[in-house]
Parts: sequence; C-alpha cells; structure tokens
Amino acid sequence: MARKNRKRTIKGKTGVTWGWLLLIILIIVVLMGGYLAISTYQETMRRDTERSRNKKPLSVERHRMPIKTPKVAPLQESYTAAIIPFVPREKPKKRRPLSAPGSIAIVIDDMGTSLLELNALTSLQVPLTFSVIPQLSHATQVAETAHERGYEVMVHLPMEPKGYPQRRLEQNGLLMSLTDKEIDQQVRRYLELVPHAVGANNHMGSRFTEDSAKMLPVMQLLKERHLYFLDSKTTPLSVGYSLAHAVGLKSASRNVFLDNVQEMEAIRTQLQQAAQIARKRGYAIAICHPHKATIEALTRILPELKAEGITFVKLSQVVE
Repeated sequence: MARKNRKRTIKGKTGVTWGWLLLIILIIVVLMGGYLAISTYQETMRRDTERSRNKKPLSVERHRMPIKTPKVAPLQESYTAAIIPFVPREKPKKRRPLSAPGSIAIVIDDMGTSLLELNALTSLQVPLTFSVIPQLSHATQVAETAHERGYEVMVHLPMEPKGYPQRRLEQNGLLMSLTDKEIDQQVRRYLELVPHAVGANNHMGSRFTEDSAKMLPVMQLLKERHLYFLDSKTTPLSVGYSLAHAVGLKSASRNVFLDNVQEMEAIRTQLQQAAQIARKRGYAIAICHPHKATIEALTRILPELKAEGITFVKLSQVVE
C-alpha cells in the first residue's frame, strides 16, 4: 500500500515540472514573435521613409501653375536719383531754319595743347567754337587768343569714363568719388583756367554723365554763371541734356562726331551726314578734334559745303 502511494507522488511532481517547462517555452515563443513583429514593422517604416524621400515628383506636379505673389513696387534708393529743383519751362517753339539749306555748328574739342592748332583752324575763316581742356599747358593762352580773334570759347570738362582708371583721364578730373562741394570747387577752377568761356561740354565722362546726382552740381554752377551746356553724348545714357533743361539751363546735344576715323573720306561722310541733318531740322551740331587729318579735311570740304548753301554758325546760336 505504501509503495502505491509513492508512485502517485512521483507522478504528480513530474506533471507539475512539465507544465512549467511548457509555460516557459510558450513565453519565450511569444517574446520572440513580438520581437520579430516589432523588427519587421520598424524595417517597413524605414523603407517607406527612404522611398518617400527618393520619390520623384509626378509629371502633373512639375507642371503646376506657380503661386501668384502680389506685385510690390521697387524701393527707390536715395542714391539712384538726384533731387532736381523744378523750374517751369514753356514748351519750346519749333525752331525755324537759320538759313534755307541749313546751318552747322562745329565744335573743336581738346584744344589747349598749343597755338599752332588754333592758328591753322582760325585760318579757315569759319565761325568755329573751341572747347578747351583746363589742364592742358596752353589752355589759358588758347582761350584768350581765340576770344581776341572773335571765336567762341567753351570749357571742356574732364569727367570720369567707364573703365577708369585703366582709361586715362586728365589730372584733377571730375570723378564719381568726389563730393558735391569738391565738384563745385573743381569746376570753378576750370572756369578760371579757361577765361571767356560761354559754355561747357563734357570731355569723356561716359560714367559720370549717366549719374544725375554727380551732374547736378555742375549744372547748377553753369546756370549761376549764365553758361550753356553741350552734351557730347559719349554714352547714349547720358543725362546731361535733359538735366540741363530740368534746372533751366540752355543746352544742346551733339549730332555727329566727325573724326572717329581720321581719314579724308570718312570725315567727308560725317560732314555730309551733318549737312543732311541741318537741311532737315535747320541746324546740326558736329564735334571734332584738332588732328592733322581733321584740319586738312575741314580745309578741303567746308568750302564745298558753303557752295551747296550750308552756313556755319557759333554754337550759342543753336542752343535752346
């Protein structure tokens, strides 16, 4: 009887032991399954994230209309324009021709090197206008002599060109870096060196003449001295002519350069162009320089134009 009970006890303990083992194995399987599920989910999310980053936009999205943004007027910076005093002006009347076939005012720039050039040009017996560079060695002497002989004198204002300082400019020229006061003082000094000047035009100045703020003190001083201004038009964007009118200054604008090419036939062509403009509008303004080729061309061609009825006048006769 005792042996039978002992067998039952052993059997009971063995059943309990296997039960715990099965439970532990089940827990391990559940944990491993959960771990695998979480790992698989994380890997799937990582792949989806990478795909979304590398995903190319659809062709429909590439052709979407841009979002309209409201237009805003650009700000006008203070340095982009000068404050110009308003001076009311009457609308200019249509100019009548100075003569039936037309008149030409010829300005000789870059004068002041010597009297030899002046002597050769005044021997043509044509009312030329001489524009003298103040810094040249014989500037004052040329201005005085030309005035004594009855010719009109201008001051040829040296102004900063594009490409400066690689492009040479006379010493003490008008630079963009100067203040208004320095510009005023410089121009006053020029007028002292070129006596009897009745007007002024720019020498070079392809950069300076495009800036209203820099040109304004020049115009104001010329107006104070009752001088006129000729815009040499060394740049198509020059504000010289329009600014001069804005401040109430008499002014004009160059029509033709005669001697960019220093050859007889080239200068003849340019003079014929000036004559054609003169016949159409009554007058034309031509600029040239005291080169040997230019003086020879003027000596030969001006009498021909006179014979055609063209007259030659001082620049002051055509400024408005």
